[in-house]
Amino acid sequence: MRLLLSKKRLASKALLYYGLTAFVGWMFGQVLLFLLLLSLGHLLWQYKHIFLLDKWLWRDRKLTPPAGDGSWQQIFDGIYFQQRRERRKRKELRTLVRRFRDGAEALPEAVVVLNEDWSIIWCNKLAQLLVGLRWPSDEGQRIDNLIRSPEFHHYLKQQNFQQPLEVMSPTSSSVMLECKMMPYGKAQFLLIVRDITQLKQLEQIRKDFVANVSHELRTPLTVLQGYLEVMDGEQQPPAAIWQKAHGVMLEQTRRMDSLVQQLLTLSRIEAAARVQFDQEVDVPAMLQLIATEAETLNRDKQHKLHFSIDATLKVTGAPDELRSAFSNLVTNAIKYTPAGGEIEVSWQRDGQRALFTVTDNGEGIAAHHVKRLTERFYRVDQARARNTGGTGLGLSIVKHVLSRHNSQLLIFSEPGKGSSFSFALPPELVIGVQTPKKRAKFKVK
Repeated sequence: MRLLLSKKRLASKALLYYGLTAFVGWMFGQVLLFLLLLSLGHLLWQYKHIFLLDKWLWRDRKLTPPAGDGSWQQIFDGIYFQQRRERRKRKELRTLVRRFRDGAEALPEAVVVLNEDWSIIWCNKLAQLLVGLRWPSDEGQRIDNLIRSPEFHHYLKQQNFQQPLEVMSPTSSSVMLECKMMPYGKAQFLLIVRDITQLKQLEQIRKDFVANVSHELRTPLTVLQGYLEVMDGEQQPPAAIWQKAHGVMLEQTRRMDSLVQQLLTLSRIEAAARVQFDQEVDVPAMLQLIATEAETLNRDKQHKLHFSIDATLKVTGAPDELRSAFSNLVTNAIKYTPAGGEIEVSWQRDGQRALFTVTDNGEGIAAHHVKRLTERFYRVDQARARNTGGTGLGLSIVKHVLSRHNSQLLIFSEPGKGSSFSFALPPELVIGVQTPKKRAKFKVK
């Protein structure tokens, strides 16, 4: 335990020293001279320790205190103890600040700490990406000078931070940001920014989906309702009219049933949990059945169908899902290729992969349509799709099936020359292919 300086002790020592000096001076008859010499020596001793203190504090790089005499040693030790305590506190503070910054960097949102005058105190790396801030060069800059959005300026001016603000990102017009301001510390604010572009896209997709489903169901229901309103419960229409009405109503009923079935298929695939594809799928046998169905569907169009199937090429996967993908691509080629066309279906090895390709010589598809073909209810030609009974969900189902099997649909098309739809299943799903990795698990993306 450190001893504290005592006033009584210091006074007692001073009286003792001066008393002994006065006594010795009295013996020699020079009391004042001896007292003066003692005072001068005491003054030089004090200046010596003051010089040591100044050198230690301002010029010496050593952390340990200098060696002192008497009460000065306690002063040196006391200063050294205070310095150690301050260094320990600064270290703890640096650790705390580092933890805060590490935590802020790990957040999925951009974080900006602001003064009450909206000047920037600190921001994390995500704020630099989303908002376009530059750290540390933007430190002290006003945030409203860097985010030049009228909506954001009005948001700061009103200071009504109960609801978040949605603005375009200063770095990209295609990115939508949500800004939320909240009080932080003393006279400070915390600006939290997150990217909601995907949420907005999903919301728009949901709205489009509801609108498209409503439209697709309303059309056949309107036809059915019209015919039923014309018919009288007691008197049947003439045979010719009834035959036509019966055929139209049956066609529209089948169309609604097909739409509902494909919606259920798509919903089941999207909601499927993580699975491991260990079930063997006899694709050659599956394609033989699809070829038979295709001949039936091809009676009116009279296409030339060519199936090139490797009878030994089998895979593992979800049989129902893969059948849906194969069938949708073949059916689409038959439906949308003008009568008398030529369609080639191929299932062959491509290195260690299994490659499926459907090629036709139809009208082809413009480039700006190709990238949207796998969207739900998207159609290149609305009238032609309605005549063929298409729902606009087939390629969307194919896309999700292939995603679950670690593959993707490739579309090559040129107007006037035809189209090619293909996908390749990876080696780990091909039976008989040795891969260094274990059969992987796949999930819907």
